[in-house]
Amino acid sequence: MSTTTDAPQTRPERVTHALVRDVALPGGAGTLALVTVDNGLDHTKPTTFGPLGIAELTAALTTVRERVRSGAVQAVAVTGKPYFLAAGADLTQVTTVADRDTALELGRGGHAAYVLLHDMGVPTFAFVNGVALGGGLELALNCDYRTVASDVRALALPETGLGLVPGWGGAYVVPRLVGVEKALDVILTRPAANKPFAAAEAAGIGLMDVVLDPADFLEESIRWAARVLSGEVVVERRPLDPQPVWDGVVAAARQRLDAVVHGSRPAPYRALDLVAAARTASRDDAFVAEDEALADLIMSDEMRASVYAFGLVSGGKKPVGAPDPSLAQPVTRVGIVGAGLMAAQIALLFAQRLGVPVVMRDLDDERVGKGLAAVRSTVERLTSTGRMSESAGARLLGSVTGTTDLGDLASCDLVIEAVTEILDLKKRVFAELEDVISPTAVLATNTSALSVSAMAADLRHPERVVGLHFFNPVAAMPLVEVVQAQQTSAEALATGFAVAAKLRKTAVLVADRPGFVVNRLLVLLLGVIVDAVEHGTSVEVADRALRPLGLPMPPFELFDLVGPAVGLHVLTSLREELGDRFPRSPGLEKLVADGTRVVLDAPAKGLPKPVDPAIQAVFDAGREVDVATEPLDEAGVLDSVLTALTVEVGHMLDEGVVSTPQQIDLCMILGAGWGFHLGGLTPYLDRTGYSQKVLGRRLLPDGVANVPTR
Repeated sequence: MSTTTDAPQTRPERVTHALVRDVALPGGAGTLALVTVDNGLDHTKPTTFGPLGIAELTAALTTVRERVRSGAVQAVAVTGKPYFLAAGADLTQVTTVADRDTALELGRGGHAAYVLLHDMGVPTFAFVNGVALGGGLELALNCDYRTVASDVRALALPETGLGLVPGWGGAYVVPRLVGVEKALDVILTRPAANKPFAAAEAAGIGLMDVVLDPADFLEESIRWAARVLSGEVVVERRPLDPQPVWDGVVAAARQRLDAVVHGSRPAPYRALDLVAAARTASRDDAFVAEDEALADLIMSDEMRASVYAFGLVSGGKKPVGAPDPSLAQPVTRVGIVGAGLMAAQIALLFAQRLGVPVVMRDLDDERVGKGLAAVRSTVERLTSTGRMSESAGARLLGSVTGTTDLGDLASCDLVIEAVTEILDLKKRVFAELEDVISPTAVLATNTSALSVSAMAADLRHPERVVGLHFFNPVAAMPLVEVVQAQQTSAEALATGFAVAAKLRKTAVLVADRPGFVVNRLLVLLLGVIVDAVEHGTSVEVADRALRPLGLPMPPFELFDLVGPAVGLHVLTSLREELGDRFPRSPGLEKLVADGTRVVLDAPAKGLPKPVDPAIQAVFDAGREVDVATEPLDEAGVLDSVLTALTVEVGHMLDEGVVSTPQQIDLCMILGAGWGFHLGGLTPYLDRTGYSQKVLGRRLLPDGVANVPTR
């Protein structure tokens, strides 16, 4: 997918071929017809299925079935080229489908191929040697047995995260294979979290039958298949869950969807409907239902937007506007000024991902001690849960040290300030550092909204300063905004991008404008919400208003996550810089001053946290003037938010904060959790008419992330 503003171009299908060869099974068990799906390209080009590839697979399996019927073949297996079984359907082809009939044929074509594996007449095997996603995993699931290489890290049905459903048998086969509760984890929960299964996890729940060493995976898979045929290995299948259990799990899942998704996107609900019916439906009827659901969803804006977002995130590893990587300075030791929560998270990330010594400096031993304790606590949690070995944890703890002496940062190649968001304080930190560090060391700031240019203005070498804005929690959030100040050198900028890449983060180049991208838009959103409350809208109504967007959490829970004091500080800073588009909130000021709790604990894991009723009284008491306008209903609040965001996006593009609208979308998806189903922010503003109404123009070309105008 392109990250430019050019309209999407239809490219010829990259055809995946089905290559068949006979393999003699050990022990005289007969002949195995081994079907290898391979697009003929290297491992950087994943194997995917389009209509032509599915047709070729169908033809190959049909020929194999004829040989089975003649007695020439005793078993059939499918496998892939190195590192891939298949990464699913070719989404660039799917997004070009112009009518529902064509969409319907895509589903039918996949089923027609895969049902041949079920109806082969001899045992069928999938030798899962690499990535198996979506239709690739369904290829394996439609076989009778599955082996998997132990180094495979990506097994998933991500369709509901892309505006689709598992449409080639997954919605029917998975709940029957692993049980309805685990199936909903596979089909709904994991895609929402973008969390695929590794080989051992997949085998643990029953998606795979046996995990084998990758060194001789194919040979061992063939031997295992022969043992299955001889009866030496018997694979037990779990019984179907009783109907009351099945119905209860589905009902609970529907309640969770309603509480979190609020009907904002159809794909999870359609998938849940398919799973609900899978217990009693025949295979043929279930596959017809999958075809119908897939056809409806392929023609939806949700799918177009989701694929657009997926393309942005996938392409984000090649940052737009980044300087030549060869200009980056080597980083062998990192210093962090500050030892608070954010600093400790950054320290741990650098030590873990860069594998270099990290030293945190703060004003006194108590602050330093708290920072090191935070690092230790995180490492202990990782080791106690088995996510990190004891030896790796010990090495990590040994690489993070603390100090009160600024001179201990002298040998650092990169020093990041992570102190309180006060401009004069940050300027003083940089001035002190400049007298200590080497002439080639790069200075970075983790500021969330302040001017990087102003921080560097009084330095002898302001060109060495770059912004690296991380998001909380640092380990989990995939975005880093790399801020180019007025005098940032190409070398400092390249170093920032190189570091972000080694940290396995997606870096987006942003200009040094207030709030950069994410905080400018997110704080504006929150500001408009509280402004509605200031003018008489109830907190409850305002908090519900954004439900149609299907965002990861409601506004006041987000306020709680950010921290009301931080939110107020950024809102105030942006108002001072950008004017009264960013409203003042006496109620929020009082909320922070009183230390009032914003939300209560969630009623259950994964559900939103309800607003503390006490904050309504705080806003009422903090209001300085009589309400002069009628309170807004939910639709009015949503309209106010979307109008304000549209205005701000227009300003940001005019100011050159980023080079394209797509970069705004990438930032909002990765830094604010803006949903794939929306395509980020700008496609949603186009689709709902806000960009045309407010700005007089679309932000993206017709057909980008939306069903093309016909």
